[in-house]
Amino acid sequence: MGAGSEPDGSSRSDEEWERFLRESVAGAADSPKEPSARARHVTEQLRAEPGPGLEGWRSHTPARPKRRTGWYVVGLLASLALLAVALAPGRTVNLFAGDDPDSPPLAAETARPTQAPSAEAAQRPTMDEPFRGSPAASWASGAAGITVPKARAVGWMSAAEVERALARSREFLVASGLDRGVLQGERPEKAIALINPYQTDVQDLLKTAFQTPSEKNDPLLLFSRFQPSRTQLVGDVVKTRGRLTYREGERGALQVTADVTFVYPVTRADAGGDDEIVRTIVRRELVLSWDDPDKVITEPGTFSIVSYKYDMTNGGCDAPTGYFTPPFGTDSRADEGGTEVDPYDRSVPVGRGESSGDECGRATRS
Repeated sequence: MGAGSEPDGSSRSDEEWERFLRESVAGAADSPKEPSARARHVTEQLRAEPGPGLEGWRSHTPARPKRRTGWYVVGLLASLALLAVALAPGRTVNLFAGDDPDSPPLAAETARPTQAPSAEAAQRPTMDEPFRGSPAASWASGAAGITVPKARAVGWMSAAEVERALARSREFLVASGLDRGVLQGERPEKAIALINPYQTDVQDLLKTAFQTPSEKNDPLLLFSRFQPSRTQLVGDVVKTRGRLTYREGERGALQVTADVTFVYPVTRADAGGDDEIVRTIVRRELVLSWDDPDKVITEPGTFSIVSYKYDMTNGGCDAPTGYFTPPFGTDSRADEGGTEVDPYDRSVPVGRGESSGDECGRATRS
């Protein structure tokens, strides 16, 4: 096709063709300019590069701004705190508190304390805050207050076996002193199942203790129980503080010692409008032997009880009934003649129990 020919074959005059060329070169002021072949080639090369750009080019991708959500949350909580104080002047509102209205728990006990807890401000316990005004307000709840040490191989047991034995030992403390049914007077079947069935003296105690309790065969020596027709637990929380320790015992056995204090807030079962709350405080020391089955007759997964002792205040001083009998109202005078005991002082050894024969203690604080 000639330079002066139209696509459809028609021809233009030389003047028309020259005018067309001038207008094409000048172009309209706002018309887009088509890039040159070289520019198109460079652009295609850059698009094909996998990296952020060729070194030396001043290309820059701005960093994504950091989200400051945490500061917004803190600001929101601070605003809520100020609002709460404004709405309730004179009261401290803890927005970070958990379900327990009392103080946050202390660090776990890993060794015997050197002194008793400091005195608390005198405050009357309530149905909503049954540990108010006592050191137990800052203790952990339930099994969380029983410290279990790191396991290592001892005697006939590997480290893994010691770890299982320690867990089972704590299970016994839970089943005997924290199980809701047992606290309400049920027979502690789960706890009993962990005791060596071939240990004659303990099995004899268990056979008679629940039917005909006596000073020698009293279920309270091992288990915490309240008579539901007389006593009602306040809330779902029992405060605890204590620990397990272990060493090698006789014939290569793993010997575990448990030293734990339990605090039970209770009220009358028929209290009605009366909200008098008594805290029964029990500190138990149990020594358990996980025996080598090649040397001692035992059942797998059970232990023998070497010894048991306990201190108890606000649990009754009358003849054994198989239940704790907290003193309410004028009955509280029954403890006044006993030896004074600080039930929260864990710096001293357990002083009463299986064979000591001490008189009923009187709590210096409850």
